[in-house]
Amino acid sequence: MATEVAQIPAEETPAVAASTENAEQADKPAAATEAAPAAAAPAEKEGAGDAAQDKDNKEEKADGAAGDGEAKKEEATAVAKTDAPPPAQKFNVHKANFEKDIIYLYQFSRTPLLPSLSPYCLKVETWLRLVGLKYENVDHKMRFRSKKGQLPFIELNGEEIADSAIIIKELSAKYDKNLDAGLTAEQRNVSYATIAMLENHLIWIIFYWRAKYPDNVLKGYKVNLQHALGLRLPNSILNFFFKITFGRKWFQGTKKLKAHGIGVHSAEEIEEFGKSDLKVLSEMLDCKPFFFGDEPTTLDVVAFAVLSQLHYLSKDIAYPLRDYMTEKCPNLIGHVSRMKDKCFPDWDEICTKLDLNAHIPKPEPETKEGKEGGEQEKSNEQEGTEGDKIEKELEKDKSNEKESTEENKEKEETK
Repeated sequence: MATEVAQIPAEETPAVAASTENAEQADKPAAATEAAPAAAAPAEKEGAGDAAQDKDNKEEKADGAAGDGEAKKEEATAVAKTDAPPPAQKFNVHKANFEKDIIYLYQFSRTPLLPSLSPYCLKVETWLRLVGLKYENVDHKMRFRSKKGQLPFIELNGEEIADSAIIIKELSAKYDKNLDAGLTAEQRNVSYATIAMLENHLIWIIFYWRAKYPDNVLKGYKVNLQHALGLRLPNSILNFFFKITFGRKWFQGTKKLKAHGIGVHSAEEIEEFGKSDLKVLSEMLDCKPFFFGDEPTTLDVVAFAVLSQLHYLSKDIAYPLRDYMTEKCPNLIGHVSRMKDKCFPDWDEICTKLDLNAHIPKPEPETKEGKEGGEQEKSNEQEGTEGDKIEKELEKDKSNEKESTEENKEKEETK
């Protein structure tokens, strides 16, 4: 056994060692290979984490960019809304193209004897003229009424104001035009009570006469229905329809007069009521130019508007109440004349031309000579312009000819 061991070649030991080393080396790559996945796993996890982080960062950036974009868009929209002009305000008025602070008055048409057949309309226009406010009558041919169904009414800066007393009250407060500012408390109370008598008693007595004699209204104030209503039908037809419609209104008016209290009395009793009212007014006025002294107040405005309906009725029409005022109350006639001269210096023009806005200056009509002169001047200007053009063209031709001559001369010298 020992001999067999001794006879083993010595060279086999390195070979065995080599094979052992190879085996170990073969085992090492396997271990390394096994370790690589193990080591790669955390690396992959780290890489995946970084990628996820990058993705999140990108998404955050994208979200941020989107948010910034939306914010900028909202900001731009807000700026655009701020810069954009506000929508035009709509006004529920008849005069859509109104001028600021111009008072537009809606009332009855003119007559040849009186600016208005309505004492309430005449009251408002007289007050406007007396305080000096800028106004314009709207020629609506009596087609429009206020939302309350009344005339007069005004439109101011897109707002409607109806009822004569409310119109004067609001305009007086807005523009500081109180005609009664200088009155004492007692005088204001007297004024209030007297205005109530005029508007709630004497006016209804006048309305009773008008309702009872509609023909006398047209004849007494010489009303031209064609002009008043803006219609081209013959006056005979318009008068016929006026009687029919006025007949219906007479029935309605009679009911109103009875409801008021005046209509239940006889014509003679109503006439006596009217005379009593006129007598009170005459005694109040006495010898003064106006009811409270040297300057007119609201009472003077109302009295003028009512008494004018009596005084300016044609003398061809019989009316006992008008005759009583003329004969027994001459100071009231004088009061009416003073108020007319003070507030309506253009009275004759108004009644002659039936002009609603005689108080507004009109542009002067161009005369024939002025028109011809303007045309001649325009023709001369056109001729002058054409002459200038021709002169410029001649100068241009001369300049071109001169340049051409110089060029030819230079060419010849060069040759």
